[in-house]
Amino acid sequence: MEALKGVRILDMSHVQAGPTCSQLLAWLGADVIKFENPQGDATRGQLRDVPNADSLYFTMLNCNKRSITVNMKTDEGKQVFVDLLKKCHIVMENFGPGVLDRFGFPWEKIRSINPKIVMGSIKGFGSSGPYADFKAYENVAQAMGGAMSTTGVPEGPPFVTGAQIGDTGTGLHLAIGLLAALRQADRTGKGQYVEVAMMDGVMNLCRVKFRDHQRLTRQNLSEYSVPTHQGMGAVPRAGNDSGGGQLGNAIHCKPHGPNDWLYVVVQEAVWEDLAKLIGGEALANDPRFEKISERRKNQNEMWRLITKFAEKYTKREFMAILNPIDVPCGPIMGTDDLANDEHVRGRDMWVELDHPQRGKWWNVGMPIKLSDSPAVIRRSPTLGEHTDEILKEVLGYEQEKIAKLRNAGAFSVPPKKAA
Repeated sequence: MEALKGVRILDMSHVQAGPTCSQLLAWLGADVIKFENPQGDATRGQLRDVPNADSLYFTMLNCNKRSITVNMKTDEGKQVFVDLLKKCHIVMENFGPGVLDRFGFPWEKIRSINPKIVMGSIKGFGSSGPYADFKAYENVAQAMGGAMSTTGVPEGPPFVTGAQIGDTGTGLHLAIGLLAALRQADRTGKGQYVEVAMMDGVMNLCRVKFRDHQRLTRQNLSEYSVPTHQGMGAVPRAGNDSGGGQLGNAIHCKPHGPNDWLYVVVQEAVWEDLAKLIGGEALANDPRFEKISERRKNQNEMWRLITKFAEKYTKREFMAILNPIDVPCGPIMGTDDLANDEHVRGRDMWVELDHPQRGKWWNVGMPIKLSDSPAVIRRSPTLGEHTDEILKEVLGYEQEKIAKLRNAGAFSVPPKKAA
């Protein structure tokens, strides 16, 4: 049995943050009903690579869901929404502030319709505080949550990270909150409102930088390769430093292309063997590197020596040399590397699917592996594909009622009247 079998989610979210959450819950077995306006999720058409087909932006975030289109600007559409609320355990949204209120469905109204329902809401900055009405996107959240100021090198501009920590990271946080609230609702019979702000989620993912922020009030950060001092204020950007007690950095290997790098962590326990490998007994006994405190002071020279040794090897060859002496390391993997990697394919993290509009395509797999209920990934729905199915199976509507609602424009934009 799937872990969340029997849980029904009304997913009004769109773009990336909310759909990330609902897709994860769908992979865990929840029945996720993607509730779309008649035009559909905006990402269906964004960055489209196949004419007249849903974009990869949409398909990669909406697997295992059912789609229903409802026109919430009609009374009939609103009644369908109310009926679905009564049949669902969770409702999700990531609209701008006040959108649901303007439709006539603030949280208190939703709660009165179904007291046990859990409502998940993603906002850029939350529903309280001076930033509450600001618009947020992925990179805005990274900027305001602390990630950008600590990513890059000191003399350069701040950088966003390629990982979508603002959107996807927030979706993962919401999934945790929804499951916790659902568990409580099962015990108490009472639902609750679960809110995750993108800025808050990014801050949580940057917690080690806030660790270092407090350390700076008392000391310098000896593990950083850039100069730091007590009382300097903000945590600096430090390139590819490991950010932990052990030193780490990316080493450029042959043929010295953009992704020909191996990330190497120099642990205390492996230094002697590593030193003998790259510089013999002389380096192993060099007082500049013998103790970790000295290696921290002289780490830029240490990295230079390691890079000099590595320049005649590819990243995979260098990794094969370091693995036998237990040096933690890993090649910088490009998207092409990962899409063709035996380990990735073997763990079902790159999965081929078939779509009626776009044909064969690939999706990132389920990162959470459950031994008794492994995820089975199915394609994303076409717009409104399951409208009749949901109305019949979930709401018990008869065909005559469905036809009457359809004629009233409950599921589509009414045709424009002739002038």
